[in-house]
Amino acid sequence: MADFFRSHDGTRLAYHRAGSGDPVICLPGGPGRSSGYLEELGGLSARRLLVKLDPRGTGNSDRPEDPATYRADRLVEDVEALRVHLGLDRIDLLGHSAAGNVAILYAARHPDRIRTLTLVAPGLTAAGVELTDDEWYAAVHALADRDYYPDAYEALVALDKGDDSPELRERALPLYMYGLWNEAARAHAAAHAGDRAEAAHVGFGGFGTVDVSAVTAPVLVLTGALDPAPTPAKATELAALFPDARVAVDPLSSHCPWVTNPSFFTETVSAFLD
Repeated sequence: MADFFRSHDGTRLAYHRAGSGDPVICLPGGPGRSSGYLEELGGLSARRLLVKLDPRGTGNSDRPEDPATYRADRLVEDVEALRVHLGLDRIDLLGHSAAGNVAILYAARHPDRIRTLTLVAPGLTAAGVELTDDEWYAAVHALADRDYYPDAYEALVALDKGDDSPELRERALPLYMYGLWNEAARAHAAAHAGDRAEAAHVGFGGFGTVDVSAVTAPVLVLTGALDPAPTPAKATELAALFPDARVAVDPLSSHCPWVTNPSFFTETVSAFLD
């Protein structure tokens, strides 16, 4: 069941609660995905109240009248509206994948509102960290011994050439989302297939490059050793930009570590939040 609030421009947005305890505001990536695929973040809901935002135009949230409000820098104000709605002075904020950019932009704009910042396999653009094509493909090729690699790689190359079809995305998922293509990853992929809204197609610009030196709250950058974006090296480069940041690398996972190695994820994030 969803709860609702009005954002800065009057758009009605939805969020979902899971678990109990001190709240953690959770932002899904994509861009253009609802919060459903976050599920209960590998059991983190047993230790914290997850407040999972459906970004505008996804899940139970309304589409905005102005498509420009899908931009990352505009989505920041949806997070701020949710904080005000919840009556929180400071927040524990978690952003996954593309929403890592939104979380970074929020922290830079509202550093006094951040208690902790958790960046899970985050996007790098907002912080000005560059991942080259050569670095991306080197990380992908490191998985060449996996059974799924030939088919997934063929699909990934076609995606990179511009064929953004659901069929290709599904075939490439083991390579760029999970790494460890175990039963949990297969079930997660099947349960959340096709969860991409128009927000994924209207553009997700508005990143800029922000100075995060004023973000003095503790920061955790968690990535998977098998993740091509961000690689552990790029996660370390991102963390170095913050005054108080640490890096955790899940040795078994790629882009969705709470799915493929939930115990590592929940223990690492819980210890950081506490």
